[in-house]
Amino acid sequence: MLNRFVLQHLRTIEMIGVLMRIFSFSLVSWLGPASPFLFVWVFNTVDAVMLSWCALLKKDRAYTVLNLFWILVGVVGILRAAGAIH
Repeated sequence: MLNRFVLQHLRTIEMIGVLMRIFSFSLVSWLGPASPFLFVWVFNTVDAVMLSWCALLKKDRAYTVLNLFWILVGVVGILRAAGAIH
């Protein structure tokens, strides 16, 4: 059921995910060390989940690997920003 929804709105979900990624990296570029890093990493990881899901449904291996990698990077970023790891 959820996969069907994603497939019906695939292009929109992908565009939202891409815009989220652009926004999160732009925020870091603009604010530098004053960036809300935990927010940025959570936001970036959510967009990576969205884009991974779309890529998996499209059976696009390269895009799937890229975005699954970003999920892993995001988890590490979240843990670092939260002070759980150094």
